Amino acid sequence: MKPPVVTAVLVVLVQVSQSFPALYHRGWWRLLKEGDSCGKCDLALCSEPKDCLAGTVVDHCGCCSECGNVEGQICDLDQGNHFYGQCGDNLECRLDADEARFGEVPEPQCVCKSQESICGSDGKTYENICQFNKAYATKRNISMKHKGPCESAPVISMPPQDVQNFTGNDVIFGYDAHISVQARGGPQKYGVTGWLQIQGLKKSDEGIYICHTKNKYGNAEDYSHRSETQLHYPHPTEALRC
Repeated sequence: MKPPVVTAVLVVLVQVSQSFPALYHRGWWRLLKEGDSCGKCDLALCSEPKDCLAGTVVDHCGCCSECGNVEGQICDLDQGNHFYGQCGDNLECRLDADEARFGEVPEPQCVCKSQESICGSDGKTYENICQFNKAYATKRNISMKHKGPCESAPVISMPPQDVQNFTGNDVIFGYDAHISVQARGGPQKYGVTGWLQIQGLKKSDEGIYICHTKNKYGNAEDYSHRSETQLHYPHPTEALRC
Protein backbone atom coordinates (compact mmCIF):
# COMPACT_ATOMS: atom_id res chain seq x y z
CA MET A 1 0.00 0.00 0.00
CA LYS A 2 3.01 2.35 0.30
CA PRO A 3 3.51 3.13 -3.43
CA PRO A 4 0.00 4.68 -3.88
CA VAL A 5 0.62 6.98 -0.89
CA VAL A 6 3.93 8.21 -2.34
CA THR A 7 2.27 8.82 -5.72
CA ALA A 8 -0.49 10.88 -4.12
CA VAL A 9 2.03 13.09 -2.31
CA LEU A 10 3.96 13.73 -5.54
CA VAL A 11 0.77 14.74 -7.34
CA VAL A 12 -0.08 17.23 -4.59
CA LEU A 13 3.40 18.78 -4.78
CA VAL A 14 3.13 19.21 -8.54
CA GLN A 15 -0.31 20.79 -8.31
CA VAL A 16 0.81 23.23 -5.60
CA SER A 17 3.87 24.25 -7.59
CA GLN A 18 1.75 25.01 -10.65
CA SER A 19 -0.71 27.16 -8.69
CA PHE A 20 1.85 29.80 -7.65
CA PRO A 21 3.91 32.15 -9.85
CA ALA A 22 7.63 31.41 -10.12
CA LEU A 23 8.49 34.57 -8.19
CA TYR A 24 6.81 33.23 -5.05
CA HIS A 25 7.53 29.50 -4.93
CA ARG A 26 11.13 29.68 -6.14
CA GLY A 27 12.30 29.74 -2.51
CA TRP A 28 10.64 26.40 -1.84
CA TRP A 29 12.53 24.79 -4.72
CA ARG A 30 15.76 26.14 -3.21
CA LEU A 31 14.79 24.61 0.13
CA LEU A 32 14.09 21.23 -1.46
CA LYS A 33 17.50 21.28 -3.17
CA GLU A 34 19.50 22.34 -0.09
CA GLY A 35 20.45 18.72 0.54
CA ASP A 36 22.39 18.68 -2.72
CA SER A 37 25.98 19.87 -2.45
CA CYS A 38 27.16 22.42 -4.97
CA GLY A 39 29.97 20.25 -6.25
CA LYS A 40 32.38 21.38 -8.95
CA CYS A 41 31.16 24.25 -11.11
CA ASP A 42 30.57 23.28 -14.72
CA LEU A 43 29.13 26.18 -16.69
CA ALA A 44 28.18 23.81 -19.49
CA LEU A 45 25.56 22.30 -17.19
CA CYS A 46 23.99 25.68 -16.30
CA SER A 47 20.67 26.56 -17.89
CA GLU A 48 20.41 30.09 -19.25
CA PRO A 49 17.84 32.21 -17.34
CA LYS A 50 15.21 33.88 -19.53
CA ASP A 51 12.91 36.91 -19.22
CA CYS A 52 14.80 38.36 -16.24
CA LEU A 53 13.18 41.75 -15.52
CA ALA A 54 15.97 42.83 -13.14
CA GLY A 55 18.97 41.18 -14.76
CA THR A 56 20.81 38.13 -13.45
CA VAL A 57 22.71 37.23 -10.29
CA VAL A 58 25.00 34.32 -9.41
CA ASP A 59 23.31 31.44 -7.59
CA HIS A 60 24.16 30.36 -4.02
CA CYS A 61 26.84 27.99 -5.34
CA GLY A 62 28.61 30.88 -7.05
CA CYS A 63 28.40 29.13 -10.39
CA CYS A 64 25.28 29.50 -12.53
CA SER A 65 23.28 32.64 -13.28
CA GLU A 66 19.65 33.05 -12.22
CA CYS A 67 17.09 35.87 -12.42
CA GLY A 68 17.53 38.55 -9.78
CA ASN A 69 14.56 39.61 -7.67
CA VAL A 70 12.65 42.67 -8.91
CA GLU A 71 11.70 45.86 -7.08
CA GLY A 72 9.25 45.19 -4.25
CA GLN A 73 9.95 41.45 -4.12
CA ILE A 74 10.94 39.76 -0.85
CA CYS A 75 14.67 39.05 -0.65
CA ASP A 76 17.36 37.51 1.56
CA LEU A 77 18.69 40.28 3.82
CA ASP A 78 21.47 38.04 5.13
CA GLN A 79 23.88 36.98 2.41
CA GLY A 80 24.23 33.65 4.20
CA ASN A 81 20.60 32.77 3.43
CA HIS A 82 19.45 31.52 0.05
CA PHE A 83 15.68 31.16 0.34
CA TYR A 84 14.05 34.20 -1.31
CA GLY A 85 16.97 35.12 -3.55
CA GLN A 86 19.13 38.16 -4.26
CA CYS A 87 18.06 41.49 -5.69
CA GLY A 88 18.83 42.25 -9.32
CA ASP A 89 20.61 45.15 -11.02
CA ASN A 90 20.54 48.56 -9.25
CA LEU A 91 18.57 47.03 -6.35
CA GLU A 92 19.40 46.34 -2.71
CA CYS A 93 17.63 44.38 0.03
CA ARG A 94 16.20 46.58 2.81
CA LEU A 95 13.77 46.31 5.71
CA ASP A 96 10.68 48.53 5.50
CA ALA A 97 10.91 50.78 8.57
CA ASP A 98 7.33 52.00 8.09
CA GLU A 99 5.97 48.49 8.70
CA ALA A 100 7.82 48.25 12.03
CA ARG A 101 6.50 51.68 13.03
CA PHE A 102 2.90 50.51 12.58
CA GLY A 103 3.43 47.35 14.62
CA GLU A 104 3.78 44.99 11.67
CA VAL A 105 6.63 42.54 11.20
CA PRO A 106 8.89 44.13 8.56
CA GLU A 107 9.85 42.03 5.55
CA PRO A 108 13.02 42.63 3.57
CA GLN A 109 12.25 43.85 0.07
CA CYS A 110 14.25 44.84 -2.98
CA VAL A 111 14.49 48.64 -3.23
CA CYS A 112 15.93 50.62 -6.11
CA LYS A 113 19.19 52.31 -5.12
CA SER A 114 18.36 55.46 -7.11
CA GLN A 115 14.97 57.17 -7.07
CA GLU A 116 15.83 59.59 -9.87
CA SER A 117 13.28 59.57 -12.69
CA ILE A 118 14.22 58.43 -16.18
CA CYS A 119 12.82 59.70 -19.49
CA GLY A 120 12.48 56.91 -22.03
CA SER A 121 12.62 57.21 -25.80
CA ASP A 122 8.93 56.25 -25.81
CA GLY A 123 8.12 59.60 -24.17
CA LYS A 124 7.20 57.99 -20.86
CA THR A 125 8.63 59.05 -17.50
CA TYR A 126 9.79 56.08 -15.42
CA GLU A 127 9.89 56.38 -11.65
CA ASN A 128 13.48 55.13 -11.42
CA ILE A 129 16.15 53.20 -13.31
CA CYS A 130 14.75 49.89 -12.00
CA GLN A 131 11.33 50.56 -13.52
CA PHE A 132 12.99 51.56 -16.79
CA ASN A 133 15.07 48.35 -16.87
CA LYS A 134 11.93 46.32 -16.21
CA ALA A 135 10.20 47.97 -19.17
CA TYR A 136 13.29 47.49 -21.34
CA ALA A 137 13.40 43.77 -20.51
CA THR A 138 9.80 43.52 -21.72
CA LYS A 139 9.86 45.78 -24.80
CA ARG A 140 13.54 45.88 -25.87
CA ASN A 141 12.75 48.73 -28.26
CA ILE A 142 13.24 51.65 -25.87
CA SER A 143 16.32 53.52 -24.73
CA MET A 144 17.12 56.10 -22.07
CA LYS A 145 16.63 59.58 -23.46
CA HIS A 146 17.87 61.45 -20.38
CA LYS A 147 17.70 61.49 -16.61
CA GLY A 148 14.77 63.33 -15.09
CA PRO A 149 11.15 63.49 -16.28
CA CYS A 150 10.18 63.76 -19.93
CA GLU A 151 9.31 67.28 -20.99
CA SER A 152 5.73 67.13 -22.16
CA ALA A 153 2.35 68.78 -21.96
CA PRO A 154 0.48 68.33 -18.66
CA VAL A 155 -2.02 65.54 -18.05
CA ILE A 156 -4.98 65.71 -15.68
CA SER A 157 -4.99 62.39 -13.84
CA MET A 158 -8.07 63.09 -11.71
CA PRO A 159 -10.66 65.54 -13.11
CA PRO A 160 -13.13 67.43 -10.91
CA GLN A 161 -15.95 65.20 -9.72
CA ASP A 162 -19.64 66.04 -9.93
CA VAL A 163 -20.88 67.49 -6.66
CA GLN A 164 -24.37 67.74 -5.21
CA ASN A 165 -24.99 69.59 -1.96
CA PHE A 166 -27.44 71.74 -0.01
CA THR A 167 -27.46 75.52 -0.06
CA GLY A 168 -25.56 77.06 2.83
CA ASN A 169 -22.99 74.24 2.97
CA ASP A 170 -19.36 74.39 1.86
CA VAL A 171 -18.25 72.42 -1.20
CA ILE A 172 -14.78 71.60 -2.58
CA PHE A 173 -13.76 70.59 -6.11
CA GLY A 174 -10.42 68.76 -6.22
CA TYR A 175 -8.22 67.59 -9.10
CA ASP A 176 -4.75 66.20 -9.73
CA ALA A 177 -2.59 67.27 -12.64
CA HIS A 178 0.76 65.86 -13.79
CA ILE A 179 2.77 68.68 -15.31
CA SER A 180 6.15 66.89 -15.45
CA VAL A 181 8.52 69.85 -15.18
CA GLN A 182 9.83 71.08 -11.80
CA ALA A 183 6.46 70.83 -10.09
CA ARG A 184 5.85 70.38 -6.39
CA GLY A 185 2.83 69.77 -4.26
CA GLY A 186 2.20 66.08 -4.92
CA PRO A 187 0.92 63.69 -3.91
CA GLN A 188 2.97 62.10 -6.72
CA LYS A 189 6.27 63.11 -8.30
CA TYR A 190 5.98 66.05 -10.71
CA GLY A 191 2.30 66.51 -9.89
CA VAL A 192 0.24 69.24 -8.30
CA THR A 193 -3.15 69.14 -6.65
CA GLY A 194 -5.55 72.05 -6.92
CA TRP A 195 -8.98 72.67 -5.50
CA LEU A 196 -11.78 75.21 -5.49
CA GLN A 197 -13.74 75.79 -2.32
CA ILE A 198 -17.15 77.45 -2.33
CA GLN A 199 -18.28 78.63 1.09
CA GLY A 200 -21.96 79.15 1.78
CA LEU A 201 -23.21 77.43 -1.38
CA LYS A 202 -25.99 79.30 -3.22
CA LYS A 203 -28.31 78.34 -6.07
CA SER A 204 -26.44 80.74 -8.34
CA ASP A 205 -23.24 78.69 -7.85
CA GLU A 206 -24.73 75.82 -9.85
CA GLY A 207 -22.94 75.18 -13.14
CA ILE A 208 -19.91 73.61 -14.85
CA TYR A 209 -16.44 74.06 -13.31
CA ILE A 210 -13.33 73.62 -15.47
CA CYS A 211 -9.88 72.43 -14.36
CA HIS A 212 -7.23 74.00 -16.63
CA THR A 213 -3.47 73.45 -16.44
CA LYS A 214 -0.65 74.41 -18.78
CA ASN A 215 3.11 74.62 -19.18
CA LYS A 216 5.40 75.67 -22.04
CA TYR A 217 4.76 72.37 -23.84
CA GLY A 218 0.98 72.51 -23.93
CA ASN A 219 -2.15 72.53 -21.83
CA ALA A 220 -4.98 70.29 -20.68
CA GLU A 221 -8.42 70.79 -19.22
CA ASP A 222 -11.29 68.76 -17.84
CA TYR A 223 -14.48 69.61 -16.04
CA SER A 224 -17.24 68.41 -13.79
CA HIS A 225 -20.47 67.94 -15.70
CA ARG A 226 -22.43 70.03 -13.24
CA SER A 227 -22.58 71.22 -9.67
CA GLU A 228 -26.13 70.85 -8.42
CA THR A 229 -27.55 72.62 -5.42
CA GLN A 230 -30.63 71.75 -3.44
CA LEU A 231 -32.52 74.27 -1.34
CA HIS A 232 -32.19 73.53 2.33
CA TYR A 233 -35.11 74.28 4.63
CA PRO A 234 -34.62 73.95 8.39
CA HIS A 235 -36.84 71.32 9.98
CA PRO A 236 -39.30 72.70 12.56
CA THR A 237 -38.59 71.58 16.09
CA GLU A 238 -41.11 69.39 17.85
CA ALA A 239 -43.35 71.06 20.43
CA LEU A 240 -42.47 70.30 24.00
CA ARG A 241 -45.05 68.37 25.92
CA CYS A 242 -45.56 68.67 29.65
